[in-house]
Amino acid sequence: MAWRDFFTSPRLQRLVQLALDNNRDLRVALANVEQARALYRVQRADLLPTLGVNASATYQDLPGGVPATGGASGGAAASGRSDIYTANAGVSAWEIDLFGRIRNLNKAALEQYFASVENRSAAQTALVAEVATAWLTLATDQERLRIAEGMEKAFGQTLDLTKARFAKGIASELEVRQAQTSFDQARSDIAETRTLIAQDRNALDLLAGTTVREELLPEGLGAVEATVAQLPADLPSEVLLRRPDIAAAEHQLRAANADIGAARAALFPRLSLTAAFGTISSGLSNLFGKGSDYWSVAPSASLPIFDFGRNAGNLRYAKATRDAMLAQYERSIQRGFREVADALARRGTIDAQMEAQSSLRTAAAGAYRLSEARFRSGVDPFLTTLDSQRALYAAEQSLLATRLVRETNAVELYRALGGGLK
Repeated sequence: MAWRDFFTSPRLQRLVQLALDNNRDLRVALANVEQARALYRVQRADLLPTLGVNASATYQDLPGGVPATGGASGGAAASGRSDIYTANAGVSAWEIDLFGRIRNLNKAALEQYFASVENRSAAQTALVAEVATAWLTLATDQERLRIAEGMEKAFGQTLDLTKARFAKGIASELEVRQAQTSFDQARSDIAETRTLIAQDRNALDLLAGTTVREELLPEGLGAVEATVAQLPADLPSEVLLRRPDIAAAEHQLRAANADIGAARAALFPRLSLTAAFGTISSGLSNLFGKGSDYWSVAPSASLPIFDFGRNAGNLRYAKATRDAMLAQYERSIQRGFREVADALARRGTIDAQMEAQSSLRTAAAGAYRLSEARFRSGVDPFLTTLDSQRALYAAEQSLLATRLVRETNAVELYRALGGGLK
C-alpha cells in the first residue's frame, strides 16, 4: 500500500510528489546511498587481482670503470651507451584471502549499502508524513481563521447592540466592557491565526523545496480526505520488520558481525602475490622478438607478532560495536511496536470523541440561539448571552482540534507502519 493509497486528496498527492522531487534532506539521503554504493564497489574490487600494463625505457651513458645499472658490487665495469626497453603486464600485491578478511570487509560494505538504502526509505516515509501533517495543519488553521472571523462578526454585533442599549440606559457599562472583551479576543485570535497560516505556508515551502502554488494548498479541512484503507484490526508483527528504520538497524548489525570476522582474520598471516610477465631488450626493434620474454613471481607473507595489542584491540572494538548495533536493533523494534500501538489506540477512540464533540457543538449552537433570542426579548441578562457565545466559540475550536487529531492520526499510522503495508 503506497502513500497514494493512504492520502487520497489530489492536491495533497501532487504536493507530496513535489516534495519528493525537490526536498533537500531527501537529496542528502540519496547522495548517502550513492556514497555507500561506491564504497561497496571499491571494497568488492579487492577480491580480484589488479592487472596493470607497464612500459619503460632506460638510456644511460657511463664512463669507464663505473658498473652499469643493475650490476652487482664488484662486477665488471661497463662504459659507453646502453639502452634497455621493457614491456610487461602483471599483478601487483594481490592479497590471497585465505582467512576471509577481504570477504568480510566486502560483506560489511554491502550491508552498509543496504542500510543506506533503508535510511533513504525512512527519510522518504518521514517526508511524506511531514508534508501531510503540515498540509492538514494549514487546512485546520484556515478553518480556525474562518471560525474566528465569524465569531468576530457575532461579537461585533453583540457589542453594537450593547452600546445601543447602554446609550438608552438599558445596559450597564460593565456589559459594554464585557462585550468589548469578547470582541477584542476574537480580533486577537484572527491576528494570531493569520500568523500561524503564514508559518504553515513557510513550512510547506521548506518541505517541498520550492514555493508551493495556490492550487496545491488545501481548500479547507472539510475537503481533506486523509484515509487509511481497510487496515486489519490485528497487524502481524512481520509488518513492523518491514519498517525502514528496523531494516536499516538489521543491516547495521550484520555489517558489525562482518567487521568482527575481518578483525579476527587480521590476527592470522596475510599472504600476497606480485607477478609480472613481459619482454626486455636492449633495442626497441627487438623488444617483442624471440628470446626477449621474461617473467617473475614474488609471493610474500606477513604475520603480526608484536603489534602491542593493536589487532586484539580492533577485535574487541568490533565486538563492542556489534553489541551496540544489537541493542539499537532491539530498541528499533520496541519503538516500532509502541508507535503502532499508540496510533491504533488513538484510532480506536477518536470516532467516539468526534461524535461527542459534534454533539457538544450542536448543543452550544442551540443554546446560543435561544439565549440570544431571550436576551433580545429582555428575558435573560446579557451575561447569559455572552457566556453562550463564548461556549459556542470554544466548542467550535475543540471540534476543529479533534478533527485535526483524527486526520493526523492516519498520518501517524502511515509513518509508524513504515510507509504502509507492503
